[in-house]
Amino acid sequence: QVRLVESGGGLVQAGGSLRLTCSASGSFFSINLLGWYRQAPGKQRELVAHITRDGDTNYADSVKGRFTISRDNAKNMVYLQMNRLKPEDTAVYYCYNNLLGVVSWGQGTQVTVSS
Repeated sequence: QVRLVESGGGLVQAGGSLRLTCSASGSFFSINLLGWYRQAPGKQRELVAHITRDGDTNYADSVKGRFTISRDNAKNMVYLQMNRLKPEDTAVYYCYNNLLGVVSWGQGTQVTVSS
């Protein structure tokens, strides 16, 4: 079982930046594909970005060029640097870990972008 704790959300004006942090606790072999999903009110949860243990990344088209995901394997941390934020980025952001289809979720952190 992997426990995930997010931090770094908040309120920011459009065009601003935020950095989300997720701390993962568990055995070395259980922390695998780390990433972020988000869920806006009335919408389905959607993938934002994920990163493999080797550093390969994947981004949603809507955030490419604005968001950057990174991880520190030694510290079991994953980060999401969000730049040029837009009101449509407003959502609860969830950290997740996927180990061979077994997914663990954090409790979520609210990101609100005002226009």
